[in-house]
This record gives sequence, C-alpha cells and structure tokens, in this order.
Amino acid sequence: MGSLEAPKALTPLRDGIYSPTMTFFKADTEDLDLPTIRAHAVRLARAGLVGLVTMGSNGEAVHLSRAEKSQVTRETRSALDEAGFEDVPVIVGASEQSIRGTLELCNEAAAAGGEYVLLVPPSYYRYAMDEEALYTYFTGVADASPLPLILYNYPGAVAGIDMDSDFIIRLSQHPNIVGTKFTCGNTGKLTRVARTVDAARPGHKGSGYMAFGGMADFTAQTLASGGSGIIAGGANVLPKTIVKVWDLWSAGNWAESMKLQEVLSQGDWVLTKGAISGTKSAIQSFYGYGGYPRRPLKKLPEAAARTIEKGVAEVMDVERALPDKYPAKK
Repeated sequence: MGSLEAPKALTPLRDGIYSPTMTFFKADTEDLDLPTIRAHAVRLARAGLVGLVTMGSNGEAVHLSRAEKSQVTRETRSALDEAGFEDVPVIVGASEQSIRGTLELCNEAAAAGGEYVLLVPPSYYRYAMDEEALYTYFTGVADASPLPLILYNYPGAVAGIDMDSDFIIRLSQHPNIVGTKFTCGNTGKLTRVARTVDAARPGHKGSGYMAFGGMADFTAQTLASGGSGIIAGGANVLPKTIVKVWDLWSAGNWAESMKLQEVLSQGDWVLTKGAISGTKSAIQSFYGYGGYPRRPLKKLPEAAARTIEKGVAEVMDVERALPDKYPAKK
C-alpha cells in the first residue's frame, strides 16, 4: 500500500500589499477571459503584491456561477505557480448566508487552490443578525473550514453591519480565524485590534494575526496604526505605487511615504467612486485590457472613461515610472 501524500503546508501571509483581483470577461460573450485573468494575476505579482484575493467584491463574485468561481481561483493559482510565484497565496471570497452554504464554498475554494477564505457577515436576515448570531456563524464556519478565515468588515456591503473591535478581538481567539480586513476605514478600530492581538507588521511577526487596511487611500495610516497589510481594489491599477508607499514607510522613510500617500489617496478616490466599472475602465485605458464588467453592470461610456483617466493621471505618472519589483526574466 502506498503512503499517503502529506497535505501541502499553507503559504504564510506576509506583511505588504494584496489585491482583490478583477474578473475579466470576453466583450462579445461575457464568458470568462481566462488568458487575461491569468496575465493580470502575474502582472500584480511582478509589481510586488504578496497575495491575491479571488471572488471578492471587486471580482464580481455575485455574477459568477460556482463552477466559474472555482475556475477563476484555479487559473489564478496556476498562473502564479507557472510564473514562479508559489509564495503568493490566493485568498478566496467564500461568503454565503448560512454556515452550511459557506462551508461548501470553503471546501470548493480549497479544492481550487485557495489557501485562506475571506468572509463578510451574513446580512440577508439583517434583523436577526445580533452579535451572538454572528459569533455562531463565524465560529461555526471556522470549526469546520479546511481553510483559515479572514474576517471582512465592510458595512456598506452587508446592510450596515459593522463589527466593533471587542467583537473582532473575541473572534480572533479562534485558532482558525487569522485576520481581519478593515474596509470600514476605522483606523482606531484597527489599532485596538492590532495591539490586542499582537498583529504582524513589518519587522514584527507577532502572533501572526493579520490586520489589513481595506483601501489604498489609508496605506500609510494602516502602517502607523500597527497594521499588517492592505487588501486594496486600487492595486489592480496602481500596484507599484501602493507597494512603494508600504516599502518607504517600512524602511523608516515616513515623510516620503506620506508625500506619496497624498498622491495615491487622490487617485484611489477616483477609482473608489468609479467602483468596478471605473476600475475596469482604468485598466483598459492604461493597460489595454479588461474594460467589460458582466451585465447588468455597464462598461463606462467614452466621456466617463476620459474623466477616470484624468482623475488618476497624476498617480499613473508615478506608477509608470516605477519598475516591477520582480521583473520577468529576459
């Protein structure tokens, strides 16, 4: 009888910049554009991102079938591996409204090559989602999930549910809950959580718990608050700039980091307001691919696309002047 193969050890989460990747579609059929999905993932890794998230809100997960979700994660993992980025983990958005349904997505994420899952609170039955119901949900999933959980605090996407620092700290005691993404933008909350759980940060492994800022426009502020990284939709467009802000601060060049943060925050606000269609429009304008969301989301009309271009022009000048951190070998 042959010996069983040992399970693959999880790729550690490192401090630095992560991105919830866009899902790209063919313009004529809305089918998944797999070559573009693969190339985009590698472009972000070459820029210096230390992790990618598939099936986040930026990935149009609500527009995809379960088979398509697994396919996107599988292709992202495969592309990274083939390009030599085996150390870049793939985190997968796997939220459902029930514990049972979420666990099904967690298992599918693991089978597709994901190593961590990112979960928002269930909110369809908002009236019933008190703290104990949410505690039961997250710990019930954590007890049985094959992958560690990262909590996703994003009140705007879940009927206003905003997990406070006491509740997040309480959940952090579960051994299979390993981080939180603070898209609420509350750096005070992030500070309290990071301090209490001894979160990882540059030069300090701590407990290994990850306290992620949720937008690029407070990258330096996340570092000042003791944070571990950024999971930023803007990194689909501006990966090198966000990495540069992080690296400057981590090296002790705080004034230079903040000066660049000012430029980044201005451009990232344009992308935030533009949402998925605006971010995809910027990718199309500056990188030549990916401008089509899946309906009913719309491709931006020409005038709106030009407005996005103008709004991010200053930070794109910075982005284009920066080299890839890990350029392709010639």
